[in-house]
Amino acid sequence: MKPVLSFSALLLFASLVACGSDSTKQQKALPSSKETTAGLQLPEGFTATIVAQNLGVARHIAVDKNGDIYVKLENLKDGKGIIRLRDTNNDGVADETFAFGNYGGTGIAVKDGYLYASSNTSVFRYKITDKYEISDPKKPEVLVKDLVDRRQHASKSITLDNNGYLYVNIGAPSNACQEVDRTKGSKGQDPCPILETAGGIWQFRTDQQNQSYPEGVRYATGLRNVVGLDWNTSVNALFVTQHGRDQLNSMYPELYNDTTNAELPAEEFFRVDKGMNFGWPYCYYDPFQKKKVLAPEYGGDGKTVGRCGDMEQPLLAFPAHWAPNALHFYTGNQFPEKYKNGAFIAFHGSWNRAPLPQGGYNVIFLPMKDGKPSGAYEIFADGFAGEDRTPSGAKHRPCGLAMGPDGSLYISDDQNGFIWKISYTGEK
Repeated sequence: MKPVLSFSALLLFASLVACGSDSTKQQKALPSSKETTAGLQLPEGFTATIVAQNLGVARHIAVDKNGDIYVKLENLKDGKGIIRLRDTNNDGVADETFAFGNYGGTGIAVKDGYLYASSNTSVFRYKITDKYEISDPKKPEVLVKDLVDRRQHASKSITLDNNGYLYVNIGAPSNACQEVDRTKGSKGQDPCPILETAGGIWQFRTDQQNQSYPEGVRYATGLRNVVGLDWNTSVNALFVTQHGRDQLNSMYPELYNDTTNAELPAEEFFRVDKGMNFGWPYCYYDPFQKKKVLAPEYGGDGKTVGRCGDMEQPLLAFPAHWAPNALHFYTGNQFPEKYKNGAFIAFHGSWNRAPLPQGGYNVIFLPMKDGKPSGAYEIFADGFAGEDRTPSGAKHRPCGLAMGPDGSLYISDDQNGFIWKISYTGEK
């Protein structure tokens, strides 16, 4: 069978068709008052400060009410996996650090006087005192333990709602649930046994220790790997960004060529309500056909919908393989009104869009209203990678997002351990 889309057809579609609806077509970044600000390109009126650098593999970040920044390191640095940054003279640059936690990982959050942090198997909680100190850094509470960790998609991203619940992504340790993972000709397992303990979002309580699968709730399923997630307080719901599958061309060259593989499948942005099924591994989202189609491991040919017609559709689709690693809904008052309750998404950057240029390595802004996209997304911050937009050559790769008490936006980089503070100084 011929490839689903020829190269020329793909370019035509890319120029005419937005990922998602016509109203959410990508816009170019707004002009900046300076071409670079602390090494970044930002919209006019925004400035950036480098808060810290060379921290290690800085994944997600959280900011307390006093401005302390907590950074979760994927790998231990000097035996520690969490760094607290404190700016004691209010110049925007961290001048005091405190490291603790003997585990690596990705997830971190501050909520109601507690710090939450995850390893690849567990979620821990620390009490923060009235003086903003960690009360017992060597003995955190173990809220969740014994989650699946098979190295692939092992990070456990977290967020919390306002009703005492913790949400944990448990990524699928697989590309497409083949009998032999990432092997040409290997069929997909049906039903996929991975979905019993991974490939979804699990919900746990924040007032109970030593929970695992029996005490948790499989809140949503069919999500290959969610690294970015956040609780949207304006509509009281969970939202996530999913990393789509890889290797359509190498697994099924009779259906997909290198160019179609570069644009399929889209990265997806979802609202997640309890009980939803988003279709992995049986389905993937085709942004050109604007629908979910059956994966080739399960008999798909790039066009057949089959069981995928019953799966949840994305609110918006982004270019393939951009790798959305963080999601944050802006609730501050510092930025202009258009940013209120909108979504910032940090894209870690692609490795597999050849022969097209690698993409991502930026932070986008998506306006939202009533829990839905209300306009086109735009590139908010760029210039992280430098001239070499590849994982090995990029100077920086955006990974985490958080908001400070003054409404500034913080961005972390897990390539060289930078933290930026983005502030608005222009006229509203």
